Amino acid sequence: MDYPPTRLPGRGPGWYRGDLHVHSVHSDGELTPAELAAAARAAGLDFLATTEHNSAAAPGVWGEVGGDDLLVVLGEEVTTGTGHWLALGLAPGQLADWRYRVGQAAFDEALREVRAAGGLCVAAHPHAPYPSGELTYPLESFDAVEVWNGQWASDLPWNADNEAALAEWGRRLGAGARTGRPQPAVGSSDTHLPGQLGIPHTVVHAEELSVPAVLAAVRAGRSWIAGSAAVHLEFTAEAAGRTAGIGERLATGGRPVELAVRLSGVPDGSTVHFRTERGKEHRAPADDLVRWSTDAEGTAFVRVEVRGPDGRAVALTNPVLLD
Repeated sequence: MDYPPTRLPGRGPGWYRGDLHVHSVHSDGELTPAELAAAARAAGLDFLATTEHNSAAAPGVWGEVGGDDLLVVLGEEVTTGTGHWLALGLAPGQLADWRYRVGQAAFDEALREVRAAGGLCVAAHPHAPYPSGELTYPLESFDAVEVWNGQWASDLPWNADNEAALAEWGRRLGAGARTGRPQPAVGSSDTHLPGQLGIPHTVVHAEELSVPAVLAAVRAGRSWIAGSAAVHLEFTAEAAGRTAGIGERLATGGRPVELAVRLSGVPDGSTVHFRTERGKEHRAPADDLVRWSTDAEGTAFVRVEVRGPDGRAVALTNPVLLD
């Protein structure tokens, strides 16, 4: 098998875990595709994306390491002189161009070609503190933004550049939610070394376990970010007898909005933060079930951050949208 299947049979609607930013020995990673696939299974992931630097997935490399329990998404980390981005869902052998800088027309053409193939364009680690890592392309050019990127050279899952990316994304959410086009957030490990896969990863609600369905879920914001496979989260909003989940829109009818977060697998001493356009509105100790009520006046969304006792992120959600 030259390339992995784009759909795994018998996997219908549900929540699926996956890592959207992974490197192997075929770029600058230390693990083989077989080792990455084994690590993904050990971490309880359902899918992973191969994103070598400026390289297409070679035929025969990934075709045998997937299987009925692991979907492989073909992709590329497009590494330019003025920032990196992820091209996800590429056709076999397809390569997105990287030979341009900010302000050049070739950037827009590269995005168009990825989308024409049914792919997704994701801004990668927009505030990475190393040469070419800081993204200078307009964030609105992308379908999603990576607000949580794993550490390249250590086991620390959260750092200052992630905090900056999260804050920038959060500030832009209100305008997007009000126009009906909020930009989704994702989290990925950017694995290069053993022990990094899935820290963090993205959990999507997809109609099936297939490349098109996973990408559609990311594009729609039907996802949240987990710091590890141990973390489980459910976030719902209810008003006027109607209920919505992450990435969905709730018609409140002007009624109070009842919010519920169900959690497990988070460190002792963690806290749950509810955030709206008005900022950080409510904070509560993390428990199996955390509730809070608000209204839609003055905000078009509610999202959740779960922080550990050290202040670092444990889980982050895309917003529930409010009418």
